[in-house]
Amino acid sequence: MDAFFASVEEKMNPRLAGHPLAVGGDLKRRGVVSSANYEARKFGVRAGMPNAEALRLCPDLTVVEGNPQKYVHVSLQILEVLKDFTPIVEPFSIDEAFLDLTGAPRLLQGTARSKGAGAGAGVGPRAPEDLLDAAIPVARAIQRAIHRRTDLTATIGIGPNKYIAKMASGVEKPRGLTVLTQERYRRHFWSLDVKELWGIGEKTRVALEKLGITTVGQLAHFPKEFLTYHFGLNGDRMRDAALGEDDGEVVPYYKGVPVKSMGHEFTLSQDVDSRERIVAHLLRLSDQVGRRLRQDGYLGRIVSVKLRDSKFRTTIRQRALPYLMNDESLIYKTSSALLDENWDGRPLRLIGVSVSGLVHSGNAEQPSLFDTDERRRKMIEAVDSLRDRFGDAALVRAGAIK
Repeated sequence: MDAFFASVEEKMNPRLAGHPLAVGGDLKRRGVVSSANYEARKFGVRAGMPNAEALRLCPDLTVVEGNPQKYVHVSLQILEVLKDFTPIVEPFSIDEAFLDLTGAPRLLQGTARSKGAGAGAGVGPRAPEDLLDAAIPVARAIQRAIHRRTDLTATIGIGPNKYIAKMASGVEKPRGLTVLTQERYRRHFWSLDVKELWGIGEKTRVALEKLGITTVGQLAHFPKEFLTYHFGLNGDRMRDAALGEDDGEVVPYYKGVPVKSMGHEFTLSQDVDSRERIVAHLLRLSDQVGRRLRQDGYLGRIVSVKLRDSKFRTTIRQRALPYLMNDESLIYKTSSALLDENWDGRPLRLIGVSVSGLVHSGNAEQPSLFDTDERRRKMIEAVDSLRDRFGDAALVRAGAIK
């Protein structure tokens, strides 16, 4: 969807239309921009920018506090529209979805029945290229149907797989429609900076530049073994992205999208450079993540820490454990170690903790300390039981009170 949150606000309050508008967080605290309309983007206002900076760039900017309930309501309306075209719809975020158009009557009308799938409201994964252009009338019909139902505009990308469709959706905005075969994808992106790839941030761009990789094409041709050596599994994923290769299936909404990670983050009311206060927040966040893992029946093995400083530079570091777990003590121990290894003492404005590499606890064992520490297992079960009954605030770790 085009500038989704801002567009919904314009729809609810037509007086905002045509003027620079941003949707932010709590306006009484140090919020950040979560969406900006295209009038505001002309001044350099973008998502993730502090509200204060956005107002400096655009003094006439109107900043409204976001209302998730409104956006979810409209998002569900859009999902209903998409389901009219194919039941294989994978919601990717509140304003994005992948569609599998294989077998969709409107696509196959007058076209030989071939295997294909839609992604990002397009065609893929692994769809024959002759079906890509055949999807254009369907994509146009989807845009019209969304506009009739919600009075909002959508941009659509069509590709042979999910990644190319996602990248195609960013080529022309708003109200855009772009079709990319793998060959067209390479012609369009290989000469561009690697930061144009979805999933590559500024820190990764700098790390790649140190290896002599500045363009997407250079990344596509860089030896896979060296990328794996420097970036682990993410090196393989980056090279596949540069090549336009993706074998991910479109997971229908009715099957549910697999949970990949669970985490919590917290924006501080003021910048903090005290390690004691920072680790107190890490302890609280680790406690929340561990409890959520147990409530939802998951184990994980990759712990990540997110640090954002006063200049809005974000650092994310992770560590893989040798076993699966859902114990907040292990999460905290790992996250605090990551903090000590990667924090240079700069004041922080945001701290986050997450666990990924998840599997359902019913399908895996947690061999760590629970096998030998029955007392701790019973203690955690008792704490969870009390919190279930009286609320999470009933018991708070002493170290988290600072």
